[in-house]
Amino acid sequence: MEPEIEVLLRVALTITSNQADAEDLVQETLLRAYRAIDRFDGRHPRAWLLTILRNTNANMHRRQRPGTIGDWELIRTARPAFGRVELPSAEDSFVDHEMHADLDAAVRALDPRFRAALILVDVHDLSYAEAAAVMGVPVGTVMSRLSRARDRVRTSLRFSPLTRGDLS
Repeated sequence: MEPEIEVLLRVALTITSNQADAEDLVQETLLRAYRAIDRFDGRHPRAWLLTILRNTNANMHRRQRPGTIGDWELIRTARPAFGRVELPSAEDSFVDHEMHADLDAAVRALDPRFRAALILVDVHDLSYAEAAAVMGVPVGTVMSRLSRARDRVRTSLRFSPLTRGDLS
């Protein structure tokens, strides 16, 4: 399982958008995997761990249902406790530091389902089966969403100023 921890952390960061939450999710995933090791057949450890990660994330959020908010203005003006600022998600960090602004805009404009498939397969290098396990959908759905995501990004880049030659 140890070689898969890095992949688990990257995927957990994509899911949670927060380093501390991602580490907690991976830790809980590994604990659950350890408890269930006697039921593991030894094949496809990454897919097995990613399935546990997805289910653990769902279970953790099921328990933490937020209360309703009466006054949304309080939320907009609230400052984080102790001067803490929200950490960018792994996806946002990658997009901000590595991708060109046009590609950044094209990826951000994608529907979250398509963006998730694109990020998991093309950025995190997961297989279709592994991405399907994380997303909780069939492999064919991952392939379809990835194809549509790539097409939409290509189309968006075709019409960007840089690719048209407008360097003004």
